[in-house]
Amino acid sequence: MSDLPPGLDVSLETLDKLRTYADLVRKWTRKINLVSSRSLETLWDRHIVDSAQVYSVVAPERGSWVDLGSGGGFPGVVVAILAQECAPEVMVSCVESDQRKAAFLRTVSRETSTPMQVHDARIEALEPQNADYLSARALAPLADLLGFADRHLASGGVAVFPKGARHQQELTEARKLWQFKVEEITSCTDGEAVVFKIGALSRV
Repeated sequence: MSDLPPGLDVSLETLDKLRTYADLVRKWTRKINLVSSRSLETLWDRHIVDSAQVYSVVAPERGSWVDLGSGGGFPGVVVAILAQECAPEVMVSCVESDQRKAAFLRTVSRETSTPMQVHDARIEALEPQNADYLSARALAPLADLLGFADRHLASGGVAVFPKGARHQQELTEARKLWQFKVEEITSCTDGEAVVFKIGALSRV
């Protein structure tokens, strides 16, 4: 259960925080739909390790990280927990318009003693965040995510989006609307999935 992406070594304290978070997800999922009940059986690998690799792809040292459509906190909460130990100068914010899920995120922050800001607002309505790093997981097609990035990512910032087996199709569609540099990193949890690391974004 303690396996994390290669090269990501953390203390037992941080692993304990991740386990506490996992327990909170299991508890709250009975009341609100944070993750599917089926995926609870593989929560660690499917959600926590998958989110941890989003952090690893960037390996930030300082700056602001904004996670869009955080839902149950993947990857935003995992990023915040890892950053607290590995990069304490990174400030993490989670954006989640669902009030119940936003309350869950604040509960996790409190019960794991992990600093993070929670914005209970719609992504489109939130004032531009000027983020150094931007993430979103299972939120929208890539073309739409790049629209959010255009609003909320700082000039010179990096967006990190994990994508599944249809990632090449999404990339093709996104390039009709956007110009950008992209690095494709094969997912450590699914050989058909990737993490897109995107910069130099502009409209076509």
